Amino acid sequence: MRAARPIVQGQVHQDGVTLGYELFGAGEPTILLLPTWTVIHSRFWKLQVPYLARHYRVITYDGPGNGLSDRPLAAAPYHHSAQVAYARAVLDATDTSRAVVVGLSMAANWALELAATHPDRVAGLVAICPSVALPAGRTARSDHFGPLDPLPELSPSAVPAGRRDPAAHWAKYNLEYWRKHHEDFLWFFFGQAFNEPHSTKPIEDAVGWGLETSGEVLVAHHGPGSYPDEATVRHWCEQVSAPALVMHGDIDQVSPLARGRLLAELVGAQLVVLEGSGHVPLARDPVRVNRALREFVDRLM
Repeated sequence: MRAARPIVQGQVHQDGVTLGYELFGAGEPTILLLPTWTVIHSRFWKLQVPYLARHYRVITYDGPGNGLSDRPLAAAPYHHSAQVAYARAVLDATDTSRAVVVGLSMAANWALELAATHPDRVAGLVAICPSVALPAGRTARSDHFGPLDPLPELSPSAVPAGRRDPAAHWAKYNLEYWRKHHEDFLWFFFGQAFNEPHSTKPIEDAVGWGLETSGEVLVAHHGPGSYPDEATVRHWCEQVSAPALVMHGDIDQVSPLARGRLLAELVGAQLVVLEGSGHVPLARDPVRVNRALREFVDRLM
């Protein structure tokens, strides 16, 4: 069951890739909820769409690799410039001239690039727990991060699915491990993303969505150009003119709060620190996230 049904479902075709989108609600402004890393699809916005669609026009779509979209195994469809082209194609297909653009984690890169290079399409910019190439200090992830080139054989964790793996298991963030042990990686990664107490349900949801794609797709997504470097991100920040909001959980183990603080400083954004929240506060702290989004959007009107 879905708390809100789309009033329009459609597809766009961009550079040989077909993507599925959904439109909810009516009125102005429009809020574009971007996809994030292809490990999950747009259902991760399920606690935002019903609330926001009561007040605004809301668009979601699946990026390449998951959900209602194609699953290419080449790197080019996942390049950051391609991701921005998909967002523009969805805006065009839905007759949306401008939107408040919201990105979680990796999608903060695409929101920044869209706002920097196409300011006429962006009425406001929201980055939630941004995973961008800005320094964040020493973290458990950086201490144990696995190289993205293939590792020697690394066995899956011999623990029950859903148990909190130790930080040293960040070595599983590795191309070869994704190919051979996709599901085990998902349990580890989402256990880190949802590190708040009582997170069993969102972890299980996210693993289920992750199993709708494959380790090979994750490998393709990590090809050249998928992750803009720090110089590129800083350049985009200098070009952003739209009002901006950054939200970040203070116990985020995937992309630490220091990164969100720096991004907010660089784009002149309001910073909302979500105390006790991890990397996906829209699932574990939806009331605060939804209220902050609405307050920000209403100030733009």
